[in-house]
Amino acid sequence: MRRPRSGPRSERLDGYRILRQGSRTTVYPRSLMRLRRLARREGAFDVVIDTQNGLPFAAPLATSTPVIALVHHVHKEQWPVVFGPLVARLGWLLESRVAPRIYRGHQYVAVSARTRDELGGLGVDLGACSVIHNGTDLPFSDRVPRSSDPRVVVLGRLVPHKRVERAIDVVARLRHRFPGIRLRVVGDGWWREQIIEHAERVGAADLVDVLGFVDEATKHHELASAWVGLAPSVKEGWGLNVVEAAAHGVPTVAFHGAGGLSESIVDNATGLLAHDVCGLTEGCARLLADHELRGDMALAAREHARRFTWEETVERWDRLVRHTAARRAPVAEIDHVATPPAVLVGRHRRSRPASA
Repeated sequence: MRRPRSGPRSERLDGYRILRQGSRTTVYPRSLMRLRRLARREGAFDVVIDTQNGLPFAAPLATSTPVIALVHHVHKEQWPVVFGPLVARLGWLLESRVAPRIYRGHQYVAVSARTRDELGGLGVDLGACSVIHNGTDLPFSDRVPRSSDPRVVVLGRLVPHKRVERAIDVVARLRHRFPGIRLRVVGDGWWREQIIEHAERVGAADLVDVLGFVDEATKHHELASAWVGLAPSVKEGWGLNVVEAAAHGVPTVAFHGAGGLSESIVDNATGLLAHDVCGLTEGCARLLADHELRGDMALAAREHARRFTWEETVERWDRLVRHTAARRAPVAEIDHVATPPAVLVGRHRRSRPASA
């Protein structure tokens, strides 16, 4: 993984060894070099999980070990939001044309059916692509009271493609219809100052609280006390922020066509989907004004969130990783996979016991 400026090169956390190298751009070649060095020094890996976040790490070019390509979402809409035209075109070329060729014949995992379908549109064999949804952190307590005033929450990284500015525009438009309305922005990132400047520019700085990074207890408290969630992102692979809010009975309003958000939100049941900022505003206003509707959606949202547990996510990943480590053919349906009992996953082969 990439090394932050102040982060250690390596550390152990909960029994895992974490190795960091490179910058935002050099992390890719340096990670492949380290992968090869580790395999030579400590023995071959059983399986490599290669997370493709736009740009591919291209692990199949550096190892003969079975590779699982994990894709959260396809970045077609995000490239031009974050980069200039030339870099955006190059990035999309690598993601849409080069990456599918590199990982051809390897197992894919998508975090939503929407992402899986988009990968199919890029030429990825859907027979080799499984869907494993992210799990959801359960609330620490259901006893946190709702805010007495209308409160809207945005949860996520502060980067351009999350478009937190759209949420600020929404509360700015609603300030006279809902006196006391506040927007609580939970999360941090390199786009933070631009978000604060936008709030000032549209005259909504007095309505917006940018909380930055918070601990888990504070995050759950903020979600539980909110009336409505907003997810104005260009694209999400799944929408973990949406389901975490749903676990607290908070319905979310997001955009149609934003990847997994159209799956993590059941439109008109656990939240609302809009086509533009006007629709986002009216959807938010509808939920703020209609207490009965909001209550019905809160119940449905809780039930929806209970479907996605980390226990199930881990179990499905474990089954697929063991299947892949046994060098079996890629699959689309994990539930039909039998776990090879003799394969020990998560260690180097050199450290495998003789009975394995």
